[in-house]
Amino acid sequence: MANAAKTALLLGLLTGLFIAIGGFLGGQSGMVTAFVLALIMNFVSYWFSDKIVLKMYGAQPLAESDAPVVHRIVRNIATKARIPMPRLYLLPSPTPNAFATGRNPQNAAVAVTEGILRIMDEEELEGVLAHELSHVLNRDVLISTIAATLAGAVMMLANMARWGAIFGGARDDEEGHGMNPIALIVTIVLAPIAAMLIQMAVSRAREYEADASSARLTRRPLRLASALAKLHQASQIAPMDANPATAHLFIVNPLTGRSLLNLFATHPPIEDRIARLRAMRV
Repeated sequence: MANAAKTALLLGLLTGLFIAIGGFLGGQSGMVTAFVLALIMNFVSYWFSDKIVLKMYGAQPLAESDAPVVHRIVRNIATKARIPMPRLYLLPSPTPNAFATGRNPQNAAVAVTEGILRIMDEEELEGVLAHELSHVLNRDVLISTIAATLAGAVMMLANMARWGAIFGGARDDEEGHGMNPIALIVTIVLAPIAAMLIQMAVSRAREYEADASSARLTRRPLRLASALAKLHQASQIAPMDANPATAHLFIVNPLTGRSLLNLFATHPPIEDRIARLRAMRV
């Protein structure tokens, strides 16, 4: 029930932000248009956000014949957690990372990158996959995926406002009812920040809980700690080409190393996560 309330709150906040931007850009008619678009976005986000995110990264179904170890690990963890076996996908990225998506355990998917399959041993991979299935078990995936979809839409709208200003959209029209330049600046600067702040609010505590849940499922907290250290080091060397609106979905921040984007980090410090895992007794 708590997650359902948080999902509704998130949809409401981002819908309100969407409508406010519409009002800044087009007055009352802009607000009406933005409201209709927000309703459409809410519907699409709830039913199709997982497919949108997977398609965004070119994810392909991961057949058992291609990755029998991954399928075996996920099947075992899902059995322990008493949740259905999720769909598995492969992301064509050399940067090691992983995420879970879907609106509920019955419609969940777990995606791993090509890079993570290359650098992880089986026990480290088990820790990572248990972390992702913990998000499914804890029903985090719906709100996280919806946040990604709606925040992406808000950022797209802000980008449209920026380009409109560049090409003269901020100039007054002949009747003197043009767009308020100050409102336009607020829209361009604050909309992406507001969307990311909402993501931060729903993401950090969930990562700690998913780490702890992974340790309880595998009874090997040190293996996940080792995996997190590897993932963090790899992301520092070669950050993933990821959409900032979806960064909170991944087990480690795929944008690590980009100083400006670190201002909007959606994950707890990796050192804190590792320290908590090392202190666990399971």
